[in-house]
Amino acid sequence: MHIYNLEKWKVHHDFEISYRFGEKRSRIVLVLTAATMVIEIIAGTLFGSMALLADGWHMATHVVAFGITLFAYWYARKNKDNPDFTFSTGKVSVLGAFASAIALAVVAFMMAIESIERLFSPHEIMFNEAILVAVFGGIINGVCVFLLHYHEHHEEEPSDHHHDQNLKAAYYHVLADTLTSILAVIALLAGKYFAWIWVDSFVGIVGAVIITKWAIGLIRNSSHILLDKGINRKTRKKVVSIIEADQDNRVVDLHAWHVSPKHIALMVSIVTHYPKSPRYYKELISQSGDFSHVTVEIHQGEGPACIPVNE
Repeated sequence: MHIYNLEKWKVHHDFEISYRFGEKRSRIVLVLTAATMVIEIIAGTLFGSMALLADGWHMATHVVAFGITLFAYWYARKNKDNPDFTFSTGKVSVLGAFASAIALAVVAFMMAIESIERLFSPHEIMFNEAILVAVFGGIINGVCVFLLHYHEHHEEEPSDHHHDQNLKAAYYHVLADTLTSILAVIALLAGKYFAWIWVDSFVGIVGAVIITKWAIGLIRNSSHILLDKGINRKTRKKVVSIIEADQDNRVVDLHAWHVSPKHIALMVSIVTHYPKSPRYYKELISQSGDFSHVTVEIHQGEGPACIPVNE
């Protein structure tokens, strides 16, 4: 048994990102959204407005999504030091974002189906009451957008906000709420003053299309991280060129992927006639990017060297 101190060779795997400010704001938004949801569903049912009812029901799924957001924050923080997670809990927030994006897509589908049904079977609408509630919902949604958007520029976290997929999902949800509230007001005004009852259902369909587009974008971005999609080719080529420009090194295998929204792990296999320590190659690799975890595998080359060694 050796007696070396291994501390300097140990690699820490805490890739969980702290988003306490975003978590606090999301909790406030959850309460506001839940209260507005109840009011709009009741008002939409009583006053016969499809646009208002659709807004209320799709806010219900947003409440579920915000619950997922908060759970993801809590779970990531609770298990960040859990050794059972190979690269800590950096992807938990991304998983929350993916789940929220699915909920957003379900919202859009429900809105589209209900709106199409109402388009062919219009219901009587109590416009004055419905407009009042829709304006109220729009104001609350606007406040929620401000709360989450403000976080994106908060001076205490100048860089992390760009990587918080979980918060981005929550932001899209309240943005969708705001959009449908605005569309609901427009539809109700058109119905009241021009007797265009069909607009109430039509804006529901338009809102569903826009929300679907947001959901698809969020699903695509989060799934790339969850499925360990490699980083961009330009960065990979840069890593290879820097390594192979030194001595007679040849890169035979390279993998680089996100272990959290802002942390990238890299694994590389090198063949060389003049092997050096892993630390030497890690310093070379650091010139090509900021990698949080680097693993280097070195193989002794066979046969004559391809180039002379520069002593």
